[in-house]
Amino acid sequence: RKLRFAARRTMQVAQRLYEGINLGGEVTGLITYMRTDGVYIANEAVEGCRQVITSEYGPQYVPESPRAYKSKAKNAQEAHEAIRPTDLSRLPKDMKQHLSPEQAQLYELVWKRTVASQMASARLENASIDIAANDNNSRFRATGQIILFDGFLKLYQEGRDDVSSDDVSDDSRALPKVAVKDPLDHGAVKPAQHFTDPPPRYTEATLVKRLEELGIGRPSTYASILSVLQDRNYVRLEKSRFFADDRGQLVTAFLVSFFERYVQYDFTADLENQLDEISAGQINWKKVLEAFWGDFTIAVDGTKEL
Repeated sequence: RKLRFAARRTMQVAQRLYEGINLGGEVTGLITYMRTDGVYIANEAVEGCRQVITSEYGPQYVPESPRAYKSKAKNAQEAHEAIRPTDLSRLPKDMKQHLSPEQAQLYELVWKRTVASQMASARLENASIDIAANDNNSRFRATGQIILFDGFLKLYQEGRDDVSSDDVSDDSRALPKVAVKDPLDHGAVKPAQHFTDPPPRYTEATLVKRLEELGIGRPSTYASILSVLQDRNYVRLEKSRFFADDRGQLVTAFLVSFFERYVQYDFTADLENQLDEISAGQINWKKVLEAFWGDFTIAVDGTKEL
């Protein structure tokens, strides 16, 4: 979303950063394993973050104790670290000369997110500003937040998908610092009529986010899922948005009519859970296959003549 890369391209660029870049005659991997949704990072990386934060931004940006995170995803690959730079002291500005523009952009994003995750919290103050017209016949109020200390926001701010003016609540707007009796200039007054828009169509980024929320797939499969949808002409991309093609609508209608159980959102997520339990030795893989195959065979036998 931030770099406007397709999912497949993002993984290709990340793979190059992972496999290694030639730094002065030595091939070095710049990021850790990128097909993971784990959020844990190693102690030496945490310490590296704290040293970089101190030297680059000052000790006031270092929290008293290191931050630890736990994944919200049920099927997170906790065996793998989060995606992070292998060496935090390799600053993005120093790496640019060794990287292509796309590699430099992606490395900078990974570096910033990693370092920001170990920075001090931002301090915000909810505030209301009352603004009176010169004739005192009208009064306006702005509500929002004033940043007292920027903390991690100095380095990284999370973007939002498909933001419209209606999505930004009054309390989340950033307000400038003003004092009582400050004179304020007003811009043009523009009357505007707002209509409720339908939910926006999925982009690659928002579809991946939705798959993640539903527990479908893993970081290693998102790019291939999106590629299959397009390669088989189930959907088409117009202005970076997905639109269903006739073939996609026909296949979906068929599957929903005759294989409804297998296209339910929770089917794939439940199967992922069962596979995790098999790998942990908690359930027998043959029983899982038997339970699936028995019902699935009946569904196939009932539709193969259609």
